Amino acid sequence: MTTEQTTAPSGDALRVEHISKRFGAVTALRDVNLRLGHGEVLGLLGDNGAGKSTLVKIICGFQQPDTGRILLNGQEVTLKSVDQARALGIDAVYQDLALVPQLSVYHNMFLKRERTRGFLLSNKTMRRLSREYLDQMGVNIPSVDADVAALSGGQRQAIAVARSVFTNAKILLLDEPLAAMGAKEAALILDQVRELKEKGEVSIIIIEHNYGQALEICDRINLLQHGEITFDKLSKDTSVEELNDIVVEEYRRALAERHRALAIEASQEAET
Repeated sequence: MTTEQTTAPSGDALRVEHISKRFGAVTALRDVNLRLGHGEVLGLLGDNGAGKSTLVKIICGFQQPDTGRILLNGQEVTLKSVDQARALGIDAVYQDLALVPQLSVYHNMFLKRERTRGFLLSNKTMRRLSREYLDQMGVNIPSVDADVAALSGGQRQAIAVARSVFTNAKILLLDEPLAAMGAKEAALILDQVRELKEKGEVSIIIIEHNYGQALEICDRINLLQHGEITFDKLSKDTSVEELNDIVVEEYRRALAERHRALAIEASQEAET
């Protein structure tokens, strides 16, 4: 394991210690230890099936670990649901965004958190607050009355992130926010993360496949392989080349193991 112990000056917003998770015969996570400093942007990298999404689902309360514990601002918490995690300031934005395309931008901003006056929706208030907050975050949406279905992928992702921060998320989990986006749309989200990073009020974990983007925006990089954190370095102390070399070596080992297994199988068949 390649690690450097880098302690955030203001302490940790989140720690997960010795987390493991199995699904039947499949081990998704094994003894995972991860920390996130206050105001830090952590890049969580790894191949498909490495356990990244499972780890995020545990942190946001969607799934419970088999072993281990989670500490929030130094206090151990047991997250039994997504709603409980949100109440504690932990929110996740997934690739499917959980937006309703047929609803307006401002209705999506307040989805399941609607402002009301008596028994009626306070559309005027929600419209005004949505406009103010999107402008504060630098999200360029021409009209909050527009249906989300009419927006680009980058704009939709920006709205989902803004909604989480708007509802007081202090730890934000972004599951591949730049997947399937062009450069222009990805730039919108990267700028949004930079804005949050500069304010220092939100700690962020980003699941990424693009090493270059991760190194550009993240303070620190963790690499998850076969359900374990195998790499922990400050972004400034690593490179795309180093990360690629680690992953290539993993593929080489897997290929060698496959060849050995095939050779043994062929030998056993020959004997029979």
